[in-house]
Amino acid sequence: MPDRSGWFPRAVLVVGALTLARIVALWFDRTDLFVDESQYWLWGQRLDFGYYSKPPLIAWVIRAATELAGSDAPFWIRLPGLLFHGATALILGTLAARLFSARAALWVAVSYATLPMVALGSLLISTDTIMAPFFAAALYFYFRAVEAGRARFAALAGAAAGVAFLAKYAAVYFLLGAALASVVPAARLSGRAWAAMLAAFAVTILPNVAWNLGHDLTTVEHTMDNVGWVREASWYASLNPGGLTSFLFAQFGVFGPVLVGALLWGYATPGSATVRALVAFSLPVLVIVSVQALLMGAQANWAVAAYFPGTLIAVPLLLVRAPRLLALSLAVNGTVAILLPVLTVIAPAPEWQGRPLAARYLGRADLSRQIIAAAREAGTETVVIDNRDMIADLFHTGDGSGLAFRTPRPVGRPASYYEQNFPLEDDAGEVLFVSIAPPVCGGAAAEPVAELDTTNGAYFRRKLTAYLVPAECLNARP
Repeated sequence: MPDRSGWFPRAVLVVGALTLARIVALWFDRTDLFVDESQYWLWGQRLDFGYYSKPPLIAWVIRAATELAGSDAPFWIRLPGLLFHGATALILGTLAARLFSARAALWVAVSYATLPMVALGSLLISTDTIMAPFFAAALYFYFRAVEAGRARFAALAGAAAGVAFLAKYAAVYFLLGAALASVVPAARLSGRAWAAMLAAFAVTILPNVAWNLGHDLTTVEHTMDNVGWVREASWYASLNPGGLTSFLFAQFGVFGPVLVGALLWGYATPGSATVRALVAFSLPVLVIVSVQALLMGAQANWAVAAYFPGTLIAVPLLLVRAPRLLALSLAVNGTVAILLPVLTVIAPAPEWQGRPLAARYLGRADLSRQIIAAAREAGTETVVIDNRDMIADLFHTGDGSGLAFRTPRPVGRPASYYEQNFPLEDDAGEVLFVSIAPPVCGGAAAEPVAELDTTNGAYFRRKLTAYLVPAECLNARP
């Protein structure tokens, strides 16, 4: 029986200290909310069981955090992210203690807390971050169910996976992993346990399923758009080997170069039944997303679900067979974990070729303030934007401004949450329209009323101009 005691206080001390340091850094963070963060905040102002592109949990979490804080400042919007990652580290450590040893538990917790994806996820709130502790909890209860043979643990695993699914649909990989883990006799659930797990999962996700059915499967449609190739006449029509290469190399920056190597080592030499079961939860995720990257393209974070079980494969392997490499991994990933928050604190420095390294996360709120000032100067109460990034920040920065923010009415299926919920009304009168190109009204291009400063930040070198035009002119655009 492995030693399972003594690790938790030390893990809490290390993970807690790192989390506290991240809270301090977040307080001094000088970056603006990214487009997705602003959108999630807006969703939280309109609580529902589903949204245009994602399930609802992140909106609920942000709303709860900002209500408790009494503030919608970026600090409070982002704060749950680093707390959720700290909790995930301790949950994975708890599972490692049961599956391996107390020593492995400590290093699993510390290694997870210093992963590059966790360092970034502690600065920017995302659906991956909100999914993380619940996916980890589902793994924990799954292995408890296998160990104890109790259906109640399987039901808890299903419920935890269901909550993870309400954060991000990628949580469905848990069920796939559980099915594949059944190939390993020592990691197989009984039929009764499977029934309990699936029932708990179904009940938990039912509100979002019902919402989708009542909203023309909006989120499902958006997910299919992201997958892309499912809508192609031929699945091989847009093979993208460059996209696959880019995705695979990006994983070294998501999980850390040493741990990626250790994970591949673990896949190749799984050894015990426990590790083979963990491989069943991890490897298929990377394979599926790699296929997506080859067929159409994939974002680096789309395989994050592979790294919750992946940490439990890679870290104990290094601890036993290559402890010096584990130390190297902690040094490399720990350096990234320190540098990333430092960059947000000293932004806009440093610069590269005259542009801040963090430019993607700067200048958004400043542009919104310029647009609001231009609308007031023009004497209109409605601002129209045809760019998702800009309108996302306008809703947050312009909250309480008294202005209405709209998009031109879409032709066909809405392409964003804003087109779906905030289309421009024809009777809105004269509106301020901001774009890179002038609208054509009455056969002539509209005259600008304001030039916007985009010299720094996300809109660098993009010429943005404000025009005062009739609403019906914009909605008439093809």
